[in-house]
Amino acid sequence: MTEAAAEAPESEEDTGLDHEDRLKPEFVEAVVDTLEAGDPEATRDLVGRLHPADIADLFEAVDRDERPALAAAVAEMLDGEVLAEMNDFVREALVDELDNTQVADLAAELETDDAVAIIEDMEADDQREVLEALEPDDRAAIETALTYPEESAGRVMQRELVAVHEAMSVGDVIDYLREDQDLVTDFLEIFVVDIGHKPVGTCALSWILRTPRQIAIADVMKREQTLIPVDMDQEEVALRFQKYGLISAAVVDASGRLVGMITVDDIVDIIAEEAGEDILRLSGAGEGDINEPVAEAYSSRVRWLIANLGTALVASFIIALFGAAIEEMVALAILMPIVASIGGNAGTQTMAVAVRALAINELTRSNTWRTIRHELAVAILNGMTIAVLIGLGAALVFSNWPLGGVIAAAMLVNIVISGLAGVIVPVLLERMGQDPAVASSVFVTMITDSMGFLAFLGLAVAAGLVG
Repeated sequence: MTEAAAEAPESEEDTGLDHEDRLKPEFVEAVVDTLEAGDPEATRDLVGRLHPADIADLFEAVDRDERPALAAAVAEMLDGEVLAEMNDFVREALVDELDNTQVADLAAELETDDAVAIIEDMEADDQREVLEALEPDDRAAIETALTYPEESAGRVMQRELVAVHEAMSVGDVIDYLREDQDLVTDFLEIFVVDIGHKPVGTCALSWILRTPRQIAIADVMKREQTLIPVDMDQEEVALRFQKYGLISAAVVDASGRLVGMITVDDIVDIIAEEAGEDILRLSGAGEGDINEPVAEAYSSRVRWLIANLGTALVASFIIALFGAAIEEMVALAILMPIVASIGGNAGTQTMAVAVRALAINELTRSNTWRTIRHELAVAILNGMTIAVLIGLGAALVFSNWPLGGVIAAAMLVNIVISGLAGVIVPVLLERMGQDPAVASSVFVTMITDSMGFLAFLGLAVAAGLVG
């Protein structure tokens, strides 16, 4: 046994995970040691204890240049299930290292949606070679899925499902499920279709098992169902699952024919992806993935910083208009950042609430004005509270009660404007067909900074604090 292997965790019960089911640093180090020692058998002994999802995490935990060696060492464990659980950037880089025949073998093990996730980002020539290596049925299913828009129901749906005709009896269905060897092996629900292969209902396996054989399946099935158009955005699909408490749902094409299904395990991934995506977009951080290549991370982030630079120039122009007043009274320069900072935080709070409400369909055309009035009321209360505190503080520190009144009034005005901007900007962007999570922060920041400086300096001049 090599020295690296000897340093591996001694306990056979040690799975390499801590109490929160995360890979232990010492376990990852032990795996890396076996790779550096050129002992693939020791690597396999360690990695063999892990669940496929944890193997995927291991690939993300090791350095990029160590991943090919790890993939070679655990090639027999590197199945489609591991790739399906892997971070997108890590998987894409790893797939680039694999032979196209290997990729085809892995894709053949997966359900259609997971296979599409592996193949869709490949170069056109490699993608074509992988598809040609697949069985005709698998190739047709993946090629069809690839024709649908990204992040649509057609991309995330599974084609592996069980559908029976509405004229069948419960006994017929049971015999069909037992005898047809080509059926998918894991399912909890079957879909009932008419002669045109259009879904007319669903039936849980438990209902079938508890119903006499002679009863028609149409008398057992649940007719009320939520049908998902094949081109529906995945975020809207997730909202329907959440709203109606679905476990699975039929996906239909433009003619209403059953073409696939989406299950709740897919929706869990979508909800996590969309939630993280919206948060990152609000910050302008692009993909925001720690595995994202440096060049891509730079490209996605720098353009928003450039946009912020442009909006900051607007605020700077307003300050320049009052340059003489600031020179005359230094206290104005000291207090200006406070007005802008508090106003920006107030705007960010409201914007986060509005973007979330839009994302989950809580904020709609029917309750827009009620939401605006609600946020206005909150902004006024917040503004009055902060205005009193900053007004008293400024008056006492600078021994200037008029200055305290000016900053109090400016703070109230800016927080109210920030609150309104935080809800109105996302709503307007959404009405214009734009993603409110992407551009809201740039516009809200510009409004809060500009109006905060304008209100404070303008009121100072109007109150005669400066000449």
